[in-house]
Amino acid sequence: MDYDPVKDRLIKAFEGSVLGQRVFFGLLHLVFLRSWYVRKQLKVLLADTPSARILDAGAGFGQYTDWILRRFPEARIVAIDIKQDYLDRLSGYLNKAGLADRAEVRFGDLTQLEEFGPFDLVLSVDVMEHIEEDVAVFTHFHRVLARGGALVVNTPSDQGGSNVSGEGESSFIGEHVRDGYGVPEIESKLGQAGLEMERVEYGYGRAGTIGWSLLVQIPMLLLGRSMAFAAVLPLYYIAALPFGVVLNAIDLAVNNRTGTGLTVLARRP
Repeated sequence: MDYDPVKDRLIKAFEGSVLGQRVFFGLLHLVFLRSWYVRKQLKVLLADTPSARILDAGAGFGQYTDWILRRFPEARIVAIDIKQDYLDRLSGYLNKAGLADRAEVRFGDLTQLEEFGPFDLVLSVDVMEHIEEDVAVFTHFHRVLARGGALVVNTPSDQGGSNVSGEGESSFIGEHVRDGYGVPEIESKLGQAGLEMERVEYGYGRAGTIGWSLLVQIPMLLLGRSMAFAAVLPLYYIAALPFGVVLNAIDLAVNNRTGTGLTVLARRP
């Protein structure tokens, strides 16, 4: 199943107002466990460099660009993506929200990245599993990073990320070019690009996997069959959200020995 089209239809219910898009972004941060791991890492990094210049590489809807700009008022961001409709929506939101003076929103193909930097931080969330030429992208990240600059990558692992073991409608791998990364593999590919892996953290352990199924997989499968299920989705989340949030919090708090997601911190030496 490809679930980006489902999310594309969902955001249309919230777009048009600053409050509506912030509610949508907030829901994404709440239900997608990867956002919990990414924001935890960003809080640490940006506490030391609050005026950082950041590349949101594959910005998508722009929830991380929005979160950084509002939480760190000295930060500046270049947000790039290959989907022009996403960029148009994000640009309109940033203008309405009064955040556009610290953000540049541009079309960009990461395999042929035209940015020059230097950036203190490059953020890549839910991106690398979609790109075949990953070493080329990591090489571009190395080029645009300042010396000592950080790269944060969140991606599925090779332990069954995106429910790769599922088949047909139950699988969420339809949009990915690889099942996920093993730790030695991504460390090797970062090294080929001149980057040094500093830290890796598994997410989506036992608790997180159950939470993901409850908060993402089941609703998306229903919506993938028919958008008519959107009418009952609020009632579903009233019941499911408290349990899912607790499961996400547990996953973040424990030291998972393995899991279906990876959050990697690397640096340009």
